[in-house]
Amino acid sequence: MAMDARDIEKLIKEGIPDARVEIRDLAGDGDHYAAEVVSESFRGKTRVQQHQMVYEALKGNMGGALHALALQTSAPE
Repeated sequence: MAMDARDIEKLIKEGIPDARVEIRDLAGDGDHYAAEVVSESFRGKTRVQQHQMVYEALKGNMGGALHALALQTSAPE
């Protein structure tokens, strides 16, 4: 079963409360999304560490209910 974009956003915001999250459905199938996540908590962290934080916030749904997520992370400018 696919995840809804609102559910993805909610999980990320619960795990990273200060995050600004934008989700796009890339294929219109509810299975392939792109997410842009901006959070002060990413400052000073490597891209890998930032992505790990997002994956942790998704509570194991990545690769299961959430099939594909193109992820772009950054700290605010």
